[in-house]
Amino acid sequence: MLHLNSHERYYFYNEVVDMRKGCYGLCGIVQNELKKNILLGDVFVFINKRHNQIKLLQWDSDGFALYEKRLEKGTFERPGKAQGSTDVLLTNLQLQRIPSTNPIIIS
Repeated sequence: MLHLNSHERYYFYNEVVDMRKGCYGLCGIVQNELKKNILLGDVFVFINKRHNQIKLLQWDSDGFALYEKRLEKGTFERPGKAQGSTDVLLTNLQLQRIPSTNPIIIS
């Protein structure tokens, strides 16, 4: 189960992602494009081109956990992009408050 707390690091991938990708496809992005170690337990956040779907990927000590939300109405907004970077480090509060017409509720 995913718990958003201040002890975790949350990396938002600030590029378009094909949401047909599963755990291993998203792991490839983490390792090859973000140059991060997926096995450290950090949470990686991905949004699709239409901004209506979000996925969170985390290594959970014995396997991958993949969480997904698709909005029926409205869109998610991307956090500001750091120049020259494909990822943004978020706090747990920033992740919970990614604006949308239908807010993300993760408990």
